[in-house]
Amino acid sequence: MRRCAASRSHTALVAVLTLLLPAFLAAAPLTLSDVFEIEQVADPQISPDGRTVVYVRTAADKMSDRWVSQLWQLVLEGEDAGQHRPLTTGKRSASSPRFSPDGKRLAYVSSGFEGSEDDSSQIWVRYLDTGASHQLTHHEHPPSEIVWSPDGERIAFVALVPRSPDPIAELPAAPSGAEWADPPKVIDRLFYKFDPVGYLPDGHWHLFVVPSGGGTARQLTTGEHSFGGPSLRGGGGPAFSPDGRSLLVSANLRPESDLEPLDTEVYEISLETGEHRALTSRRGPDNSVVISPDGRQIAYLGYDDRYQGFQLTNLYLADRDGSSPRQLASGLGRSIESVSFAPDGDALVITYTSEGRSRIALVDPRSGKASELAADVGGGLSAYAGAGAFSISDDGRIALVASSESSPGDVAVLEPDGELRVLTSVNDDLFSQRELATLEEIWFDSSHDGRKVQGWILKPPGFDPAQKYPLILEIHGGPFAAYGPRFDMEKQQMAARGYVVLYTNPRGSTSYGEEFGNLIHHAYPGDDFHDLMSGVDAVIERGYVDPEQLYVTGGSGGGVLTSWVIGRSDRFRAAVTVYPVINWYSWVLTADIAAFGVRYWFPGFPWDHAEHYESRSLLSVVENVTTPTMVLTGEADYRTPMSDSEQYFTALRLLGVESVLVRYPEENHGIRRRPSHWMGKIGHIIGWMERHRGD
Repeated sequence: MRRCAASRSHTALVAVLTLLLPAFLAAAPLTLSDVFEIEQVADPQISPDGRTVVYVRTAADKMSDRWVSQLWQLVLEGEDAGQHRPLTTGKRSASSPRFSPDGKRLAYVSSGFEGSEDDSSQIWVRYLDTGASHQLTHHEHPPSEIVWSPDGERIAFVALVPRSPDPIAELPAAPSGAEWADPPKVIDRLFYKFDPVGYLPDGHWHLFVVPSGGGTARQLTTGEHSFGGPSLRGGGGPAFSPDGRSLLVSANLRPESDLEPLDTEVYEISLETGEHRALTSRRGPDNSVVISPDGRQIAYLGYDDRYQGFQLTNLYLADRDGSSPRQLASGLGRSIESVSFAPDGDALVITYTSEGRSRIALVDPRSGKASELAADVGGGLSAYAGAGAFSISDDGRIALVASSESSPGDVAVLEPDGELRVLTSVNDDLFSQRELATLEEIWFDSSHDGRKVQGWILKPPGFDPAQKYPLILEIHGGPFAAYGPRFDMEKQQMAARGYVVLYTNPRGSTSYGEEFGNLIHHAYPGDDFHDLMSGVDAVIERGYVDPEQLYVTGGSGGGVLTSWVIGRSDRFRAAVTVYPVINWYSWVLTADIAAFGVRYWFPGFPWDHAEHYESRSLLSVVENVTTPTMVLTGEADYRTPMSDSEQYFTALRLLGVESVLVRYPEENHGIRRRPSHWMGKIGHIIGWMERHRGD
């Protein structure tokens, strides 16, 4: 009898624990190892008939410590409606899915891991009825920016065409069987490296066309300029004309293109002859060209360049030959991020960001007015705003990524009647076991001039307003960029350790209009310091932050401002400046965007404006720093090179400031190339704060 009673008690205990276990799991905060569990979705492409969506799904592979992207398919209608399945699997990554015009085939780019036995990227075509795939290209260099011709017979893409600089030294060949060292790199152009690509191969990126059923690719463009590839040109790949006889693309073909990195035009290129003609002509970028379904008009994005730090990217509609251009959606007062024609050609679909929230809208070409269709579009693992890619079916359905403060993003479809249907929940398995921090929007007045500044407070799991919490001020980079109310893995990890996290859009941030953005033109870092401090004070006034437990961090431009803050204030217990610019004079001569820095962020060359460069450099205030400081940078960062971090760390040590330099091998700007490095970046930031946390 006792054994039966014990058995019943054991059974009851198991039942109780079974009921309580989900609650215990749900109460657990995020952990660093969750970097390997979280997934991202991107680039949703809807089939022409609107019945299927294919998207890119990315996750970390623990064993190889790599990000792996695969294509997944969602069936929206028909007898297979509701099916959600992978189209690609394995250790190779797949990206850039593009439906053929009849929706029966899917082109995509497949690539292996860098350093693996087969790490080449090539275009593949999958037949959706049978699942059979064939490799379309065997190009020496990875193809990108793929697009189908209207008849489905050809695919255009961009790829590198190598060149060999004229030899300077005539050297004898190595003896047979000898193992000599690698030869030197000979560089004879200004634009020779680009983050995150690194040192660029010698050559130019050109357009190719290949038969979609297989065959030899034909090079369409030639010359000493690029028609794609890494650049600051603002994106937007080639577009076929409706008759399939030409391609439209933006390119910078000016002789001084290295010195004027943004000055692109829209070109029409004949598929028969390869000849090109410019459809636009002005000083400034003209990008992201699309052509109307009837072939009579083009739309594109750009502006007349005034060499300001921030300039609104405008939407233009013109006749097919580029004549009679006129600006649309000017009433938004915001930069347009992407554009597409509606299927009937009677309207344009655009994305833009306002006050940190990314939106999609319909533009009437007659009135030029924009009507918002949906907000909180775009996704990712950081709070940076941006709408991301979208696609439109023939019946007007729009596939996009929808996100929120508690979701990095899921695939969604915006119906013609305005209904937004979220179709995936790729992180519900993880988040059902985690309690996330909660987000609150805040507006406050800057102590400098009373301007309204927007920010967000991330409150730790189990937040109790009666308690006193430590606060981390996290500062965005850019500096011309914007945060928004979006899921952010790094900030969520900070909050999971019991910190209140404040992040804001101080002056200079985008999505508030051109005047607000240019308050830091030729004056960065500067008065944004007062905006940041006013935000901290506004949160302290709420009563749940310990004013003796303040910490500060930020990356890139946020690293600049972190160093600026601790050079002007001693109120923070610890700081982590992440891949900062410290010495603007040396930065503009060592970074990958030298011409851009000289033209847009400064009034001219550093030797002509040495005092200007030096007064804005962080070495001008380093002697004031007493805050314990970590400097954290990737060794392969070409945007804010390691030399800047070394200068700052050395200066701090010479001044006797408690400091440490953390270097991540192989990492470029952002430190996200390897999942373990990203996890380590987050861990080091939090660990430094914890080391200096008071009782």
